[in-house]
Amino acid sequence: MSKFSNTSSYTNEKSLNFVVPIIVLLFIGVIYIMTQRADGNFVNFILVGVATITTIYWVHIIKKMLKNVKPKYTAREAEAKNWVYDLIKGDNQFVFVAEVPGPDDKIMVRLIDGILYIRGSGGFSKEVAIEGSNSMKISDFKYRNGVLTLRIS
Repeated sequence: MSKFSNTSSYTNEKSLNFVVPIIVLLFIGVIYIMTQRADGNFVNFILVGVATITTIYWVHIIKKMLKNVKPKYTAREAEAKNWVYDLIKGDNQFVFVAEVPGPDDKIMVRLIDGILYIRGSGGFSKEVAIEGSNSMKISDFKYRNGVLTLRIS
């Protein structure tokens, strides 16, 4: 997970620890006021029981609601989903084409055990499994206008 989602869940938990006691205190205050206005002991007992059960139920529901709040996806996951590459298979070779951010000197590419490792600037890093390329090597490397083109043979 990213820092954003950890921070988000920490903030929700922290606010939950602040909100729940306030709700409980409000319910206790309402119960106290209701019992002072009621005439009989039996009525007081019933009111306190109902209010206690209601308080416990709503505290449980509020905790459950706040724990399930998670961002759909982080910015890094969105970037990973939007990244597109082309892998063209030819006779005993592959051509790999993809957009990679960064200047020429920041682009690093390695092919190790059938996995193509690509690194660019700004923390950009990808791994692409290429089936059948275990004994192959990168034979041609071109990077122009943000587009990486590799010939693997």
